[in-house]
Amino acid sequence: MQTILGANGQIGEELARELKRNFTSDIRIVSRNAKKVNDTDTVFSADLSVKESAVEAVKGSEIAYFTLGLPMDSDLWEKQFLLITKNIIEACKVNGTRLVFFDNTYMYPQNGNVLTEETPFAPVGRKGRVRKKMAEMLLKEMAAGTMDIVICRAPEFYGPGKTQSITNAFIFDAIKEGKKLKVPLRDDKLRSLIWTPDASRATALIGNTPDAYGQTWHLPVDDHRLTYKEFIALASEIYGQEFRYFTIPKFAFRIGALFNEKAKELQELLPRYEYDNLFDDSKFRNRFPNFEVTPYRKGIEQIKKEQ
Repeated sequence: MQTILGANGQIGEELARELKRNFTSDIRIVSRNAKKVNDTDTVFSADLSVKESAVEAVKGSEIAYFTLGLPMDSDLWEKQFLLITKNIIEACKVNGTRLVFFDNTYMYPQNGNVLTEETPFAPVGRKGRVRKKMAEMLLKEMAAGTMDIVICRAPEFYGPGKTQSITNAFIFDAIKEGKKLKVPLRDDKLRSLIWTPDASRATALIGNTPDAYGQTWHLPVDDHRLTYKEFIALASEIYGQEFRYFTIPKFAFRIGALFNEKAKELQELLPRYEYDNLFDDSKFRNRFPNFEVTPYRKGIEQIKKEQ
């Protein structure tokens, strides 16, 4: 059996579909209010901040996928994420379960340097420091050889369905609502965006590749990087209408943070929009050369069709 911990988001749902398509029909879905993704899934509702619940959630699993997300709330992250990560590590040890950890890039330096799996952590802000500590907990277990762990790391999302990201909110949600599009800070910097179904497919593949464990993997992105200006121009071409947008300056976010909690939580993520975001996925591409990465054009066409 393969178990998905935190399967109510886009990554978890796509992961469940991919596992069913290509690897197994014996899938357990775990979350506070667990719901089936595939007809053959079993469900287990659990609070993973409780160690005993985490142990039961993983019990009998060959592989467990950690795809759990929390709202963008630094207080909540500091209280819950490290505890949950610790509990899942212990639960996998007790049950002899392999752990596939779906990670983000918040712990990396927010500058224009090329980001590889070997890039030293240099987080900006509270959420970045939490993600750094989570990753370090896993790397410590890897180094000790106490269990089988693999880290799958993804940059910012764009995608269909429930996909949540700044790009989806500022561009595709605005298109759907007939509003003017927005771009944070700069429209002339290259972005590395991952198509959420690709992120899930790649995670499933890595999780079912025994020799991939004990390592960190950058998940694959379209290597034809675009600036937001180019990305919106491509969307305009695909949708058949010229989308207008405005660039939100840093001071506007600072003012907004005084009155809006979401804007406040966003502050520490803004530096990455001032620079080219160069996410290197060459390790994955070399190991899995037959994996088909979804190009931006195909992804945007799918979002348009869904809308």
